[in-house]
Amino acid sequence: MKERAKELRKYSTLSEVLLWNELKNKKICGLDFDRQKVINNRYILDFYCPSLNLAIEIDGISHDNKYKYDAERHNYLVGLDMRVLHFSDDDIKKRMGEVLFDITEIAKQNQA
Repeated sequence: MKERAKELRKYSTLSEVLLWNELKNKKICGLDFDRQKVINNRYILDFYCPSLNLAIEIDGISHDNKYKYDAERHNYLVGLDMRVLHFSDDDIKKRMGEVLFDITEIAKQNQA
């Protein structure tokens, strides 16, 4: 799984690169985010904030017709008491301000 995560980092989608540029270097509330984080050697998350136990997933064409798998994955993560945010590829490309607002609001709620 670690090798697969490394490969995914190397060949990131445009949306992943755009969001990573906003999350890296603790730009949101001083929080550290990981990219392509392996969870329990079972799933790879697009982004993960350990201090908030927050997963951020970008749902693009790779998620088309994978509804059952995505639901199982989501439920597994929620079962780990993880908060999971899903954004579409278009959200990242066209509504980045709203995406960052949502992430910042969750960060603020958990820091209060």
